[in-house]
Amino acid sequence: MKLKEGFLTHNSGGETVVVDAFSRFRGLAKGNQTAGFILRCLEKETTEEAIVDEMCKRYDAPRERIAADTAKLIEQLRSIGAIDE
Repeated sequence: MKLKEGFLTHNSGGETVVVDAFSRFRGLAKGNQTAGFILRCLEKETTEEAIVDEMCKRYDAPRERIAADTAKLIEQLRSIGAIDE
């Protein structure tokens, strides 16, 4: 999976914003630095498991919690059409 072409990310003041340059999604998606890390992972082809692995290297939290939070964000991105499968 990968972030769909045309979805742009921007980091500002500890928040990450996702914008659809092609206006398929009407609105603005915001997230914290962790969401930004996941979005950066999605800039290239990857898997949910690989993202969780990278998150575990970076953050001191139980793998189960990281996996659940990652799955939740990925599902939110899917719901706005931001991910190519």
